[in-house]
Amino acid sequence: MATLMGRKIIVIGGNSGIGLGVAAAALKSGAEVVIVSRSNEKLQTAKRTLAADVRVSTFAADMTQEAEIARLFDEIGVFDHLVSTAGTPPPGDPIARTDIDLVRSFIDNKLVGAVLVTKHAVRSLKRGGSLTFTSGINKDKPPVPGGAVVSAVAGSFSYLAHALSLELAPTRVNVVSPGWVDTPMFEELAGDAKSGFFEGMAARLPVGRIATPADIAPAYIYAMESDFTTGQTIHIDGGQSLI
Repeated sequence: MATLMGRKIIVIGGNSGIGLGVAAAALKSGAEVVIVSRSNEKLQTAKRTLAADVRVSTFAADMTQEAEIARLFDEIGVFDHLVSTAGTPPPGDPIARTDIDLVRSFIDNKLVGAVLVTKHAVRSLKRGGSLTFTSGINKDKPPVPGGAVVSAVAGSFSYLAHALSLELAPTRVNVVSPGWVDTPMFEELAGDAKSGFFEGMAARLPVGRIATPADIAPAYIYAMESDFTTGQTIHIDGGQSLI
């Protein structure tokens, strides 16, 4: 197992939710962390939350714009690992009522965004470092109706990692697949119904509760530290894929 002590890690989506949890865990492991988000205001709030000014820097960029992605890696320079947890609420209409513009926007943000990040990251990612992307439980347990698009996009990340792990070797490429996690994104999706959804799911899960970002972060740390793990999808869902 490699150490993260003194390593530079970029966390895209590190201003909140799982990304913020990964940033906190990486700092605890001795890393230097760059958190990336579209909102500078949210980045500064996250930096105060992390309370580690010396080893935390921020970078505001719109990760749907290739020019801004290129600028990110040009300005940050050489780094050791990248984690991407960035996302946007998925389309959820039944297929017969699908808004194709919303679908294209979601695919651009999530899947095309990952391809663009990889395209520019490899210019300054240290050989033998790692890229870790995020999929999710919807690929295994798609919402019905309305889960076709998010299931397809989430599932595609496993195959993206398979191919990139061969193309970029010895640089490692993996995916973390969480179940339901208590994050601001879920609040945006479920609104006032969140508590009821969480209570019902927690009662069914083998672990008996809904995850926090701190529960999920160790999977990303493992993906960065394990120099013998590549091309894999790491499931950390409290047993949700079993029920």
